[in-house]
Amino acid sequence: MLQQETRCEVADNSGAKIAYVIRVYGGSTASGRFQRRTAGVGDRVFVSIKRALAGADVKPGDKSKAVVVRTTKATRRSDGSYVKFDSNAVVLIQDDGNPKGTRIFGPVARELRDRNYMKIVSLAAEVI
Repeated sequence: MLQQETRCEVADNSGAKIAYVIRVYGGSTASGRFQRRTAGVGDRVFVSIKRALAGADVKPGDKSKAVVVRTTKATRRSDGSYVKFDSNAVVLIQDDGNPKGTRIFGPVARELRDRNYMKIVSLAAEVI
């Protein structure tokens, strides 16, 4: 679960390293939990780049849309199993949903396939 003001790593080779969540586009405000909007795997968020490689296409302070690919909060699957990761991570995307980078680092969740992010799933080294 990512919410506003969450810092997370960027899991692609666009040049960005650390992103800061400004707004959650998808997500849930389920009653009985947080009253603020939280994003899970596959939800879109609006981020600001806090740290980036020198000479990269994206610079610190740039704003971009991103999709959440890993969360430390456990996600329940329809078969009853849970999946969680060691870190929160996003992939920067363009307006049409295609990733800005050409490589995806680390594993991504299988739920991205259900959300029609097929390009991210195909670029990922491992789908869990």
